Amino acid sequence: MVRRILLGSHLRRLRESRGITREQAGYSIRASESKISRMELGRVSFKTRDVDDLLTLYGITDEAERTSLLSLAKEANVAGWWHSYSDVLPNWFPTYVGLEGAAHLIKSYEVQFVHGLLQTEAYARTVVARGMRGAGAADVERRVALRLERQKYLFSDNAPEFQVVLDEAALRRAYGDREVMRGQLQHLIEVSERPNVRLQVMPFSYGGHSGESGAFTILSFSESDLSDVVYMEQLTSALYLDKREDVTQYESAMKELQHDSLGPDESRDLLRGLLQLS
Repeated sequence: MVRRILLGSHLRRLRESRGITREQAGYSIRASESKISRMELGRVSFKTRDVDDLLTLYGITDEAERTSLLSLAKEANVAGWWHSYSDVLPNWFPTYVGLEGAAHLIKSYEVQFVHGLLQTEAYARTVVARGMRGAGAADVERRVALRLERQKYLFSDNAPEFQVVLDEAALRRAYGDREVMRGQLQHLIEVSERPNVRLQVMPFSYGGHSGESGAFTILSFSESDLSDVVYMEQLTSALYLDKREDVTQYESAMKELQHDSLGPDESRDLLRGLLQLS
């Protein structure tokens, strides 16, 4: 996924530097303007022949540069580990999984339920079953398995920094029975003490705040060619925003949420209090 975005960004810069329109680029590879747009955003696979033709159109004659970009095109088409779960995923979600697994910094605000990277297996099973009404038990279990697989990245040697703000509503809204919720609260207390995790709670007592538009996630990457991406999930689709002006607004909202929420220590105290009440 990241390789696709890197290659797409590179091709876009080459095209723009030559003053070539997307329509002209599309014509050169027997494709539409919209396909060029999707290629440059890294949202489709790359045919080596298409990349080769585009490099010729853009005047890239250096053999080393061509070889490097064509190799990147081949690498970009290698399916990620999550590909095997595509039968139980909505079509917009594999893109997010790929980006999440490549990010070095993840900042997220959740209001409805605990973030997927922090869910216990029992809690995740309840959330997934609720969201996949009518699905068979096997499909639910496969979706839960994917969620647990995603979490391994958070605890790996090259784990990202994860900053999350959970609305108190997400902690008080029960998914599963008493034991499921107790297990989830205990897990949050434990994982919040990891050095790469900063967990904060936005308490009811604060009132209105900058997260009024709902849940969102900001993904940042170590590669300088990759811009930050804001992800927002909807009922039947998802939004991926990477325009600087959009990302800046969400960065500002996240900064306010972190400033106005309880600090990590106070948040753990609130979690412990909820655990005693459950």
